[in-house]
Amino acid sequence: MEKKIILSGIKPTGIPTLGNYIGALRNWRLMQQDDNYCYYMVADLHALTVRNVPEELRQQTRSMAALLMACGIDPERSPLFIQSHVHQHAELSWLLGCTTYMGELNRMTQFKDKSAKHADNINAGLYTYPVLMAADILIYGAHQVPVGDDQKQHVELARNIAIRFNNAFGETFVVPEPVMPKFGARIMGLQDPEHKMSKTDTNPNGYISLLDDPAVITKKFKKAVTDCEPTIAYAEGRYGCNNLLTIYCACTGKTMDEAVKDFEGCGYGRLKGAVAEAVIAEIEPVQREYRRILDDREYLDGVLKKGAEQAAERAQKTLDLAFSRVGLR
Repeated sequence: MEKKIILSGIKPTGIPTLGNYIGALRNWRLMQQDDNYCYYMVADLHALTVRNVPEELRQQTRSMAALLMACGIDPERSPLFIQSHVHQHAELSWLLGCTTYMGELNRMTQFKDKSAKHADNINAGLYTYPVLMAADILIYGAHQVPVGDDQKQHVELARNIAIRFNNAFGETFVVPEPVMPKFGARIMGLQDPEHKMSKTDTNPNGYISLLDDPAVITKKFKKAVTDCEPTIAYAEGRYGCNNLLTIYCACTGKTMDEAVKDFEGCGYGRLKGAVAEAVIAEIEPVQREYRRILDDREYLDGVLKKGAEQAAERAQKTLDLAFSRVGLR
């Protein structure tokens, strides 16, 4: 039976949050099954759409690769690579850009959001990066792309581009499907539980970084927003309490009914303390493994070199076919 090809990528811009871990990174580890073949990418080219400090980008890229392995990605089973180390992505992006309509890019909500946040740097890359993202996906023949709600639009664009290219030039690309996590996909902010937890939150108490110290994690949960209801329950409109219970379930493996029963007759102090303990128990092993991998420079460099070579071998085959289809080779 042919294996399903899955592509996952993350930008090296800041340290992932607990929300990123529960909603995405932890699931990436679980996708490494015998009937799947996964490619994992640190998307450093996408990080260039905002102004960056070159040395910081280099360090953050290596750091992100180490963190992905610490979260459970096994480079012996799945290629782990840095996007810019596989030049075929950028080459395919040009071909796909010539198959993408301006109207499609005009409808991309993230361009509108990021333009508002970076009004002094609305560059062409910020506008066209969804085409590069389509190239990231299509160049490996990915059948599935794990995404959150905010990225689903990008996979839909990749699907439209693939279908249009195939219709115009012959069967070339696999048409990918977006895959949504079943549980814990949206961990909300601790200070604003009506909005998704984000590492760009201006209030550092609003999110848990994967590399936060246990004391910092405990302190942040103590300050987490709840509500005025005296009992702990999962109910409509109780955003803060619901978020804490969701995090507790995600880190302990308990059902929501079991979680609510655990805190029957308890106050918010007990809930917040228990959630902090569960989070610390979940991510402390990740932090230890991250530090071990990052300190072993030769090992990390070797993993990324091998991953780029494996990725490039597959990418070149797709690129050759696409070039041939449009009459370039």
